[in-house]
Amino acid sequence: MSKLTHLDSQGHAHMVDVGQKDDSQRQATAEAFVTMTPETLQLIIEGGHKKGDVFAVARIAGIQAAKKCSDLIPLCHPLMLTSIKVELQALPELNQVRIESTCKLRGQTGVEMEALTAVSVAALTLYDMCKAVDKGMVISQVRLLDKQGGKSGHWQANE
Repeated sequence: MSKLTHLDSQGHAHMVDVGQKDDSQRQATAEAFVTMTPETLQLIIEGGHKKGDVFAVARIAGIQAAKKCSDLIPLCHPLMLTSIKVELQALPELNQVRIESTCKLRGQTGVEMEALTAVSVAALTLYDMCKAVDKGMVISQVRLLDKQGGKSGHWQANE
């Protein structure tokens, strides 16, 4: 049988039954980067964008996305998250914005997908707000950085 958890014994996709798992504290952190022109990044940093505070809107979008992850990702469990943090950081030396999200809960399954969804949607929102001035922006390096809790314990990405 496959080690992929969303396949049953016949190889069909299904939602994993987590009903027998013990509740535990769980946390996941993910990141993404958006590369843009120096002019676009400067516009964001200076707050001169006509649509308003780009970082604030992207942050709220990321939080909302984490809360709705099970509506977006098939077979993802609906979760009662206890904390969602989305941070955006301008990196002028790289013409990038780094986005990081940490999601937490006490429950029976992990929050990796919620953290990954948060950074992805925050990056897409940043793109949407700035596409009128920079259609060539690149969203990249969406990845899980850290996962804690549950049966598999602690996992950390290699730098």
